[in-house]
Amino acid sequence: MASTANPLQRPGAGAPSAFEEATYRKVAWRLSPLLLICYVVAYLDRVNVGFAKLQMSTDLGLSDAVYGFGAGIFFFGYFIFEVPSNVILHKVGARVWIARIMITWGIISALTMFITTPTMFYVMRFLLGIAEAGFFPGIILYLTYWYPAHRRGRMTSLFMTAIALSGLIGGPVSGWIMKSFDGVNNWHGWQWLLLLEGIPSIVVGLVVFFMLDDRISKAKWLTQEERELLERNIAADNVEKEDMSIGKIFSSPKVWLMSLIYFSFVMGLYGVSFWLPTIIKATGVTDALSIGLLSAIPYGAAVVSMLVVAKSADKRGERRWHIAIPAVLGSIGLVLSVIWANNTALAMLGLTLATMGILTTLPLFWSLPTAFLAGTGAAAGIAMINSLGNLAGFLSPYLVGWLKQATASNSSGMYMLAGFLILGALLVLSVPARTVNR
Repeated sequence: MASTANPLQRPGAGAPSAFEEATYRKVAWRLSPLLLICYVVAYLDRVNVGFAKLQMSTDLGLSDAVYGFGAGIFFFGYFIFEVPSNVILHKVGARVWIARIMITWGIISALTMFITTPTMFYVMRFLLGIAEAGFFPGIILYLTYWYPAHRRGRMTSLFMTAIALSGLIGGPVSGWIMKSFDGVNNWHGWQWLLLLEGIPSIVVGLVVFFMLDDRISKAKWLTQEERELLERNIAADNVEKEDMSIGKIFSSPKVWLMSLIYFSFVMGLYGVSFWLPTIIKATGVTDALSIGLLSAIPYGAAVVSMLVVAKSADKRGERRWHIAIPAVLGSIGLVLSVIWANNTALAMLGLTLATMGILTTLPLFWSLPTAFLAGTGAAAGIAMINSLGNLAGFLSPYLVGWLKQATASNSSGMYMLAGFLILGALLVLSVPARTVNR
């Protein structure tokens, strides 16, 4: 006799039905590729200045401290506009707002090719931060519209593998552009790099405008039963969450703790992202293309570790140790990269462990605040955590550059970043397990 079970119901205790699994696969195939591409081009535009520095510093006479300040001032503009940008996205929808963000930052990134002074460098990096504000927290918020907590860790990790993929793809491509185009049309290689890597953001922004659906209810590619299933799961997931007012968000101890944890991890992230090419060069590798190819190795390994650890965290419903252990391993990798600085192969091993650890912590971190925030409170809270955390994006490259210039060595900067990763791991373990493990 044929079963008459409701396809919207789970057949057993906690076991998803075949219909539910098929529905989420359908959503993943629709959303994941586009969001992944968005973040790849976003992150590439943000950090390609690390490769541009290899030529730009000499051409424009930029010291390491000037470069570090310019690389980091991006995050001041980002900080100022992050919360209002995410609240706007929650009100007007992701489709229009994400498209606007991508198109404007693509234009500004490309125009940076025309800078000739440190002041112009600072201004364009600041404007790039303003343009991009709200993109990352907007996507994190957007995922909460589609996925309940027990599925969101893996999806967030898949989305954030874009950081690693941008390094995996961007390193060799950036090195090739700088080497192959240097002198074409009387432009330097770093100018071609900024131009050619800015154009894809504009193109993808237009694709977002025409393809992204704001909410489940607007997804015409889903059947009525599929929409009902997804919306019911989201409603159930939000039952225990609090939709705080924006004022309450700014005074919440839990939100401030999350901001400090994220700040600690982002210190490690941008210390590596902005300085990886320079660290590899310091081991004795001088060719731009070779540096690009070597920089792809840590990011390639990180793609694997991010997906494996996220799958384990979702399967076990455990978050804290899945975040803390990679953070500690990341700090060990940074220290080893310094100890083995005179040996390219061993230094790369340390940098690979560091990159795997750091990048694995980041997507799983977002399972912590999204476990207790909902609605407009989630929009403001996620943006606040991201903006405060990303102030490390200014402080990290600046301090690494200042310490490198003061000590004539990369060692002190890497030790500092390792310390912040340990701090982040300890703070994660201070969060009550019952708050975030589900």
